[in-house]
Amino acid sequence: MKRTLYFICCIGLILSSLSCRKDFEFEASTGNLGFSKDTVYLDTIFANIGSSTYNLKVYNNSNEDISIPNVQLQNGESSGYRLNVDGQAGKSFTDVQLLAKDSLFIFIETTYNTNTTPLSDTEFLYTDKILFDSGGNLQEVDLVTLVKDANFIYPNRDNTTGIIETLTLTIDGVPTESEILGRELLPDELTFTNEKPYVVYGYAAVPTGETLTIDPGARIHFHANSGLLVSEGATLNVNGAPSTDPELLENEVIFEGDRLEPLYSDVPGQWGTIWLFEGSQNNIINHATIKNATVGVLSDGNATAATDKLTITNSQIYNISTFGILGRNTSIRAENIVLNNAGQASFGATLGGKYNVTHSTIANYWNSSFRQFPALLINNFVVDAENTAFVSDLTETNFSNCIIYGNDNPELLIDEIEDASVVFNFKFTNCLLRFQDDNNFFSSLNYDFDDATHYENMIFNEDPDFRDTFENDFIIGDASAANGQGNTTFATQVPNDILGVSRTASPDLGAYQHVTF
Repeated sequence: MKRTLYFICCIGLILSSLSCRKDFEFEASTGNLGFSKDTVYLDTIFANIGSSTYNLKVYNNSNEDISIPNVQLQNGESSGYRLNVDGQAGKSFTDVQLLAKDSLFIFIETTYNTNTTPLSDTEFLYTDKILFDSGGNLQEVDLVTLVKDANFIYPNRDNTTGIIETLTLTIDGVPTESEILGRELLPDELTFTNEKPYVVYGYAAVPTGETLTIDPGARIHFHANSGLLVSEGATLNVNGAPSTDPELLENEVIFEGDRLEPLYSDVPGQWGTIWLFEGSQNNIINHATIKNATVGVLSDGNATAATDKLTITNSQIYNISTFGILGRNTSIRAENIVLNNAGQASFGATLGGKYNVTHSTIANYWNSSFRQFPALLINNFVVDAENTAFVSDLTETNFSNCIIYGNDNPELLIDEIEDASVVFNFKFTNCLLRFQDDNNFFSSLNYDFDDATHYENMIFNEDPDFRDTFENDFIIGDASAANGQGNTTFATQVPNDILGVSRTASPDLGAYQHVTF
């Protein structure tokens, strides 16, 4: 009984002492707040697309608990900015309490709505202010966002059912409904210019019999699970051109995601792929940068087409969550291409086909997870869900004056299902290859590097001396093992490197002629 009475008395004394404290007596703010920054830059957004969330920290540096009479956006309810103050969302707040020597977070987002505020230009700064208190105690923090106008391409939505339009694909001449969200490009959308960026939701399909032409300097941005699909009988022409500024790449055609904040600049898997559907034809990609996709370029079928299904030149593909280039029983000609940082393989030449790759750098320095394949994968089969293998001819596969390297070893896998009824032809000539098999895991005759029908003038495991693999910079230096090792016949076929530097006098391997770092 005495013990119980003792505890009751102690609790009573504690409650009594708390009631005498002034912890919850808040003084009016006197305009002496501190801020983590005087301007919050919300980076770049497209009109009508919301930004990421940014934060501002507000400090009470005094010894008194204070109440801020007003925290509000200068433009009030019409502002395109949104605030969350101490867990409450809105655009205006009253009596915001802040304990002595304490702080609070304000989270900020923005969307520039063209339905309420027409765009004043294709690119401009959108600003507002957060106001703290008023009169002589007024303090301000600026909000600044760069807003870009864009051409938006998105599928239609049924207003009654909410169902989003899906693509009807032509397969072997037969229209076939698919579950791919998207729509066909309209006639006036078949030329992408460099006047404004393009933002694509779902898959934008090039209709059968049509050609999508993309001008130098165009910028194409894809939302999540979106991409470009070139239908049966359609063609893609990416007409990029050399740029004078290696940072701006003003004439390069750039394909990337629609999140423009620096946080997303190198995140793989933000969008789908450029899908060259079976039956598309004469596709050309020149001076393009393709980054942050799930598959950079997916080329399906037409292995025996009279003209290569895809010709890709002077282009770079990197930060891809699966394959940089994935060919499936297709025909690809590649010159001066640079591939890096793919979650599976940088180049997959699968299910047979025809591939001619010259003066290219096929690298893979992926470090975000374990990758299943090396930088270069070559096979002649596919296995379906029932574990049935389908085999096709690998009619012609040539890698000439190339660098095939990465942070794994080996960086080449040749996976053949032997079948007397199919051919399996490949050859590497004057290539620098990372391949070291100390434990003799690779015993197939396809790895007989003394067989001149498959390997000629090879260099193994020597340092390519790349300038900065982390930054996808694969220019080689003076010390590179690839310096001066190119075959002049192939160099004559591709006389300039990816930057336009002549290579015919003394060709290096890969897409770049060496420089002095």
